[in-house]
Amino acid sequence: MESPVSAFCPNYHHAVELIGRRWSGAILRAMLSGITRFSDLTAAIPGLSDRMLSERLKELEAEGVVVRTVIPDTPVRVTYELTVKGRDLVEVVEAVSRWAGRWPAQPPVPVPF
Repeated sequence: MESPVSAFCPNYHHAVELIGRRWSGAILRAMLSGITRFSDLTAAIPGLSDRMLSERLKELEAEGVVVRTVIPDTPVRVTYELTVKGRDLVEVVEAVSRWAGRWPAQPPVPVPF
């Protein structure tokens, strides 16, 4: 019986590459939980540098997943929110979370040479 999933789909590949980039999944998960401030994102995701967060947010913004809002206040505040396209990833993030809960990370198995 043939699978309904084709071997390659450019749209699927692009989506997986986007959300599978280092730290993107963690950023999306944090934003889906309601975090919108840059400093709160870095605090919520251990090991994430400011430079990497900035880079990933720019990529997600360019893809229409995140919108950046500058609030002209003193001091100036910047918030990041998920767009409709970004919020639509909730099922994907939840599915990966369920999968990760069922299949926790295992220590790498040494490869014999």
